Amino acid sequence: MTDFLIQFFVGKNQDVKDVKVRSKYASVAGITGICLNVLLFIGKLVLGIVAGSVAIIADAFNNISDAGSSIVTLIGFRLAAKPVDKEHPLGHGRIEYVCGFIVDMLIILVGFELLTSSFDKILHPALPDVGNVTLILLGVAILVKLWLFFFYRKIANVIQSSSIKASAFDSLSDCVATTLVLIAGLIARIWGIAIDGWAGILVAVFILFTGAKAAKETIDLLLGSPPDPAFIDDIYDFVENYSKIVGIHDVMVHDYGPGRQIVSFHAEVDSKSDINIAHEEIDQMERDMHEKFGCIVTVHLDPVVLDDPLVNELKAIAKEAVREVDPTFSLHDFRTTIGETNINLIFDLVVPANCKLSNAEAEKQVSERIRQKRENTFCVIRVEHPFV
Repeated sequence: MTDFLIQFFVGKNQDVKDVKVRSKYASVAGITGICLNVLLFIGKLVLGIVAGSVAIIADAFNNISDAGSSIVTLIGFRLAAKPVDKEHPLGHGRIEYVCGFIVDMLIILVGFELLTSSFDKILHPALPDVGNVTLILLGVAILVKLWLFFFYRKIANVIQSSSIKASAFDSLSDCVATTLVLIAGLIARIWGIAIDGWAGILVAVFILFTGAKAAKETIDLLLGSPPDPAFIDDIYDFVENYSKIVGIHDVMVHDYGPGRQIVSFHAEVDSKSDINIAHEEIDQMERDMHEKFGCIVTVHLDPVVLDDPLVNELKAIAKEAVREVDPTFSLHDFRTTIGETNINLIFDLVVPANCKLSNAEAEKQVSERIRQKRENTFCVIRVEHPFV
């Protein structure tokens, strides 16, 4: 069914990096979610009122909030698809993340409302009247929500959408919630025990946990989370195809919404290379990376000395000292100034963000370790943290 809906409304072999194609996928997901959740809301609300079950009624309102979430997602994709303008030169892609956060907040709000009504049901217990029709329809609702989970998850993976991914996990939480409601109904019918309120609390806690987890992931995207390590590996592998480039560092990825990434890094080339030839190759690499990865690429050229025995020896000493202080440390932009008696080693020291040493302590320990290996050396170190 999922493949049929995608092929019917989107088509085959569409470029998912295209904003219009992503919008079509979102429309399929959003409209499907709205229709099914509205039907589930109506059915559960009627069942809950007839049976006198607060858990079923709460579950019904959980479904109508899902329909509202789908509407927000649809609006978000439409706004994110707007072209660049004077006020937003990098597009409107991050609106999708904002809408994802709104969906997460709606999930959390439903969880709190369900928690309140469930506590009230515990204080004022009443045995719900659960019939065969109620049990059957609750079972159907579980299957519908389970299908929606796989449906949303597939579309989210295809177009890399955080908001649709949030809807997928919300559907999974709804499966668990309705299952608990169904179990409570069976217990009430078979053994005559009213656990409606307790079932509601379990459902509420699960919904709150799911909403909080999804909200954290969306906030991370808005604040600037690290890029996918596989994407960074692909960049390093891609650069190896260019003979003039001997290494890269200071890789940065700026995310302005799905399909809107800006990548920058420093490319190291032999200092004896013809600057025009090296620049031409880097320009070509920027164009090739844009075509392959669909991102804007800016590369800074860094000349490095490759065939000076003394410089190479000093660089090896510095690298060894850095590893001895901490194996997670690294260095780049290494250069030297050599005087009659002393040698200055100038480089950037890359220290992980979770390092227990302060920048000053890391700089001091590396400098001292290098001095132990070669007395006449002095270090000029700039400490920085990696961006990937």
